[in-house]
Amino acid sequence: MPSPTERDPPHTAGLLHARPWQVAMVGLGTAATQLDTSVNIAFPAITRGFDLSIGDIQWVVISYVLTYASLLLALGRIGDTVGHALVFRIGLVCSAVALLLVGWSPNYGAMLAFRCLQGVGAALVLSCGAALVTSLYGEERRSRALGIYTMMLSLGLMLGPLLGGALTAAWGWPAVFWFRIPIALAALLLLQGMPASPVRQAGDRFDILGGIALVLGLVTMLLALNRIRELSAVWFGLLSAMAFAAFIYRESRAPRPIIAIGLLRQPGFALLNLVSVLANLAAFSIWLLVPYFLARVPGYTLAEGGAILATAAAGAVLAAPVGGRLAGRYISAERLAIAGAAAIGAGLLWIGAWTEQTPTLLRIAGLAVLGAGVGLFQLAYSDIVTAALPPGDRGVAGSLVLLTRTLGTVTAASTVLMVFEILNTNQGFIEAFQRTFQLAALLAFTAAALLAASPRMR
Repeated sequence: MPSPTERDPPHTAGLLHARPWQVAMVGLGTAATQLDTSVNIAFPAITRGFDLSIGDIQWVVISYVLTYASLLLALGRIGDTVGHALVFRIGLVCSAVALLLVGWSPNYGAMLAFRCLQGVGAALVLSCGAALVTSLYGEERRSRALGIYTMMLSLGLMLGPLLGGALTAAWGWPAVFWFRIPIALAALLLLQGMPASPVRQAGDRFDILGGIALVLGLVTMLLALNRIRELSAVWFGLLSAMAFAAFIYRESRAPRPIIAIGLLRQPGFALLNLVSVLANLAAFSIWLLVPYFLARVPGYTLAEGGAILATAAAGAVLAAPVGGRLAGRYISAERLAIAGAAAIGAGLLWIGAWTEQTPTLLRIAGLAVLGAGVGLFQLAYSDIVTAALPPGDRGVAGSLVLLTRTLGTVTAASTVLMVFEILNTNQGFIEAFQRTFQLAALLAFTAAALLAASPRMR
């Protein structure tokens, strides 16, 4: 097998070492969005500050997630058209302004409006982050680039809960928004010397009507998933189906579609994206239920519980760059994705065996195994999707990866909690916790089996 040096052409062999600063600044800009996990720890303070019920706090998350998830693909195509660096920089400016306004919010309604603006900024940044990193590495080192990018995403997720508690305790809930302003501005000021924007071809325009249909379809689909236990979910689902039908009709006739419809019709590619939703649905269950479990364990402070939970993201931080070096060189990205999904299942099964007497090290080990599985799966999935789309569609590729992850987490927020509540009605907390994670593990193993049976593996 050729050595890494032999595999890399001369013009890309040392590219990482030539542009480490730009890679770091893309990561720093992305961190401004991923650190939004710090907001979760501030929920009680926000609830008290605006005199809200616990049920109202969900809209702090929904307004943000709905906005950025619905805009990702459309903005990814815009980045492919006008330049990824330009869209990324506009996103950093928008994020900094939104973070300032959210922390300043005089009332709850204003806060939700500013959270939507923050979602726009996050979509602008996230839709082009992966494309920028891969452009700095070169095509032959694409897997390594995506491994680094996945690591940076996971690092933000890991640090958010650790920082959120300390910031809220010291300066109140606005601090979890304001501390990210200098991060976004530093990335904006220091992000220099990026590759030139792609040359725009004649007639290469963004399909506005298709984009409107896509955004409407995604917004109503996410609302349907969020309201899955209510009758309104049916109406949102019907509206989403009609919007997606209009999107498919439009894109099948557009000279420059947002995403090629023919690609979505390929069974292997469609199944791959379904598997991503399932794997992320299963993995996100830890962020919903493990905090409540750790709160029941005598002897853990809030900070210690947060640090234990953060080991899941730490596993992804460590595994993603390793997977980036392995993918396509020593193991195919498809097989790495199967291994990642299986590791997610193993970690969930391990967590599903916890009792109140389980040693702390064994709890950390289970979370780390799951996190490593997430890191490997996300890296491999990103590599497969990026390879399947033309180089000129890198913004769309990165956006599709983040979109399927978001669909999985939104679905988890509704279904995992619903399953746990049903089980907890008839069983004790510990048994309901264990059964829920055993079902989540089954879902992850199913995702691995589906991917193994995919036509892409034959």
